[in-house]
Amino acid sequence: MSGESFSQEKLKYNDLTKSESYVIENKGTESPFTGKYVKHKENGTYVCKKCGAALYYSSDKFESDCGWPSFDDEIKGAVNRFPDPDGMRIEIECANCGAHLGHVFTGEGFTSKNVRHCVNSVSLDFVPAHLEPGRYGMAIFAGGCFWGVEYFLQKSPGVISVTSGYTGGHVKNPSYREVCTGTTGHAEAVKIVYDPQKTSYEKLLRLFLEIHDPTQVGRQGPDIGDQYRSEIFYKNEEQKKVAEKLLGLLRAKGLKVATKVTKATEFYPAEEYHQHYYKKNPIRYQYYRSRSGRDDFLQKAWGVQQGTTNTGTKGEPYAKPSDQDLRQKLTSLQYQVTQHEGTEKPFDNEYWDNKRVGIYVDVVSGEPLFSSLDKYDSKTGWPSFTRPLVAANVVEKQDRRLWTTRTEVRSRLGDSHLGHVFPDGPAPTGLRYCINSASLRFVPEEDLEKEGYGDYLKLFEK
Repeated sequence: MSGESFSQEKLKYNDLTKSESYVIENKGTESPFTGKYVKHKENGTYVCKKCGAALYYSSDKFESDCGWPSFDDEIKGAVNRFPDPDGMRIEIECANCGAHLGHVFTGEGFTSKNVRHCVNSVSLDFVPAHLEPGRYGMAIFAGGCFWGVEYFLQKSPGVISVTSGYTGGHVKNPSYREVCTGTTGHAEAVKIVYDPQKTSYEKLLRLFLEIHDPTQVGRQGPDIGDQYRSEIFYKNEEQKKVAEKLLGLLRAKGLKVATKVTKATEFYPAEEYHQHYYKKNPIRYQYYRSRSGRDDFLQKAWGVQQGTTNTGTKGEPYAKPSDQDLRQKLTSLQYQVTQHEGTEKPFDNEYWDNKRVGIYVDVVSGEPLFSSLDKYDSKTGWPSFTRPLVAANVVEKQDRRLWTTRTEVRSRLGDSHLGHVFPDGPAPTGLRYCINSASLRFVPEEDLEKEGYGDYLKLFEK
């Protein structure tokens, strides 16, 4: 990302609490050893609490025993320096929004760089990912068990990280056991960090409203309790307006919407075993999801399973042709792979080494499946992707045809066998979608509009 704002979405500054405003806007100082990031050691990026600009990498953080987070370097161009009014110190501010961060000191000898950025924790937020310089958006949603919400949103293009956690209550640093009592006031929620050049708050919120039942009160499917309520926690007034607009559209359709719209407060990350649960425990997650009723609601309410439509941008339906038509349309290999779960040879297929820009669609139905932006060389000899282009169009099923249980992936409307997904891929998802070229048709960027996939052109804008 660049430091300038050329994104789809013009990000607004986040609202601040009284204590945050005291430090960030009035240049106050939090008490030493009280900040949440003093002893924080997770890998990732620290961003500005006010505007979401990337400021510091965890690799530059060190222990100074001064009581505040310390860094010996900043992300290039992210921090400005000014003489402090006290005449002795150098103040540091976010270069994007002017938020007060703290002070910078030299000559102390803590590290080889001989620099110490002494930063207030309250001026920062943390993202468990390595971010390029620039600003990033953040959203917080609660819609039942956070396992399922994280699963869908993490696969959405433009999403950088999704963290499961607790928010909206009165207990500090709650545990899962405490939240499960229903007495903390907290909801199971997810915090999403996204690239505004590739997606927007409204797009993510629309997806959120499609992947759970916003009409249920104090529950979501079999998960019963106030901690499973539907709630949108807005970071600024613009997010609040978008939320109220979309909920209004649902009410206009006759839905009795129960989703609350609440100003965001402190978000507490859940225990590590809850993070990316669907990747760590794929079989258990699929068992939970099959019993959750989430997919049944999506099919009933929207006619889809995971937040998409049944038609292309020109309105033509994505559908599976008759078997007779398929035999005429497909090559023998395509038919064997898509209809009889076959597997093509590695390194001897059409797209394993394809590096052109565009999208991959189901060779049977035409529904969009994957993007070149998420394609990488896995050294396996088959096309590999970190995530689907449209999560809804890729359905996962247990495959017990070999000695071990694998997760098969199929197209939703075409019901084509695509390949398998494995939890050994690179960031940001950690997944490897290993797909047969015979199941795909590639549509290059320059042909997207004329072939009815014009909505995806914005993914490749520079």
